[in-house]
Amino acid sequence: MLAKSFDKAFDDKDWLFEIKWDGYRAIADLSHDAPLFYSRNGISFLSKFDKIAQDFDQQKYKMILDGEIVAYDNQGKPSFQLLQQIDDHPNLALVYQVFDLLWLNGHSTEELPLVQRKELLKDALIETDTLKYCDHFPEKGVAFFEQMKKMKLEGMIAKRAGSQYVESSRTTDWLKIKFSNTEEAIICGFTEPRGSRENFGALILGKYVNNELVYCGHTGTGFNHISLKELHQRLEKIIIKSSPFESIPKTNMPVTWVQPELVCEIKYSEITKDGIFRHPVFMGIREDKEPEEVKGSTDYTIHPKKSKTMKAKASSKKTEPSEKEKDITLNKHIVKLTNQDKIYFPKDGISKGDVIDYYQSVAKYILPHLKNRPLSLNRFPNGIEEQGFYQKDAGDHIPDWIKTTQVYSESNDKYIDYIYCNDKATLAYLNNLGCIDFNPWNSSLPDLEHPDYLVLDLDPSKKNSFDEVIETALQVNEILQSIKIKGYCKTSGSTGIHIYIPMGAQYDFEQVKDFAHILMKQVHEKLPEITTLERSLQKRDRKKIYLDYLQNRTGQTLASAYSLRPKQGASVSMPLDWDELKPGLLPTDYTIENALERILNKGDLFKPVLGKGIDMMKALELLQNIE
Repeated sequence: MLAKSFDKAFDDKDWLFEIKWDGYRAIADLSHDAPLFYSRNGISFLSKFDKIAQDFDQQKYKMILDGEIVAYDNQGKPSFQLLQQIDDHPNLALVYQVFDLLWLNGHSTEELPLVQRKELLKDALIETDTLKYCDHFPEKGVAFFEQMKKMKLEGMIAKRAGSQYVESSRTTDWLKIKFSNTEEAIICGFTEPRGSRENFGALILGKYVNNELVYCGHTGTGFNHISLKELHQRLEKIIIKSSPFESIPKTNMPVTWVQPELVCEIKYSEITKDGIFRHPVFMGIREDKEPEEVKGSTDYTIHPKKSKTMKAKASSKKTEPSEKEKDITLNKHIVKLTNQDKIYFPKDGISKGDVIDYYQSVAKYILPHLKNRPLSLNRFPNGIEEQGFYQKDAGDHIPDWIKTTQVYSESNDKYIDYIYCNDKATLAYLNNLGCIDFNPWNSSLPDLEHPDYLVLDLDPSKKNSFDEVIETALQVNEILQSIKIKGYCKTSGSTGIHIYIPMGAQYDFEQVKDFAHILMKQVHEKLPEITTLERSLQKRDRKKIYLDYLQNRTGQTLASAYSLRPKQGASVSMPLDWDELKPGLLPTDYTIENALERILNKGDLFKPVLGKGIDMMKALELLQNIE
């Protein structure tokens, strides 16, 4: 539910007043076994705000919450800028301020009056360091507003006490009243920098008025050296040739136009009669807002579009669960399979049950490649066309028979409880959570420091043909043969090819990565026209295949052999014989429909990857002799 702008505070016994938080609006869906945490435009916040998501496990009730993610500075004040820089501040104080309850224990609460929803919320929510109930102040809006001013907060939200919750609707039941003039604007282009400034000069801003994108000003202030560089890198990816405005604005420097898809927040002194911001200052990017929502004041009666993800979440909580549920016994464990007819691949009509059946049918072949390896689970609980997310930490709700191992993560400064999959029961359990592809570590227990194999990942740009990927793979094989190494290749199931070399856990990750780098340099020297070793997307030639040797670092993962991929067509990452690698082959040739038949005919072509490792020193000597 959205709030309309209002110009001044007021007193009214039928209204209540809350703090206007300066953060990211977020929905927490705790109605299923695995939580969902997402922005208004359906972007998953689970990994970005992992610190908050961890506390969802402490909740007793199944519920769907509405609130705002807030970052606090050293003075305990909400800071939208700090929230933008979360990656640079891993110890940032974060709180999910929960102000509404949309669903509780099987029942929608949206039609209840707001005061009742908040009473239920206060009783149901278990507060933690990162989850707080957002209280309110009844009737006395003017006094509350003055208090917010003293505390130097952004403003307040006024809500009609008896109002229902109307999703994605901007009504007069919720009003936002602010001290400072801040608004969202769409970035539509950027000008060239002047003097010693780098990256860009100013952002060209727009908003929608009566469904037409119109110019509303430009801003060149509010940036530092880092934010200029980072934003410029993002903008370079969405450059377009012509102006997105029908009426092209006059600017004092040449403009590079971009797709009008990034929303930023600006602070300004006033808006002119022509709708232009005066003295706008850039505050940060709004990851949680869609450009369609950024409208001129004449457009407030138009309801913003409801994103597919939000619709899916909204409808899922109101429908009865699928009847196609069953308990199966695998490896002496009972696995509860739910919603078996839920469609995971909409364009192919492939259901959750089909995915589970596929993995059970190839279990004999895929399990050796997953055994004792920490997994990064690629989960799509609502199918591949809805928001997916990677899960590393097992959480507290897994059955006690699921095997896990604790690995210390330096970047998160904590232990992560990784699941590993050694049997059919675990395979089925994870598929039932919406895990479509399995991404194992290169190393396995008990020795996670020494990888069992080296991976060369040929990652094409959109402008490369698969025939060029094949040409590169054959070049890799030629180099491997020249130093008497046998490599094993598979389709990625997406756009690339993966080549594996058995290492037998004899070398550490750093040694294996360095060896992979040496091999990829050889490949690049042979094929400089179509390959690159440039890691940075911004600097990389967009017509070249990236020779990714960095997949050989600790904790890096790739889709396993025989793993399904979350792509239309339900393709499979399929091992190949080298003589099958010919022009005309496509990475999508092997799918859920034909994979088992092929595997039964060919056997496990990837079995040697788990076998005796190569002698790396001998290979390096041979490589030196060739050079």
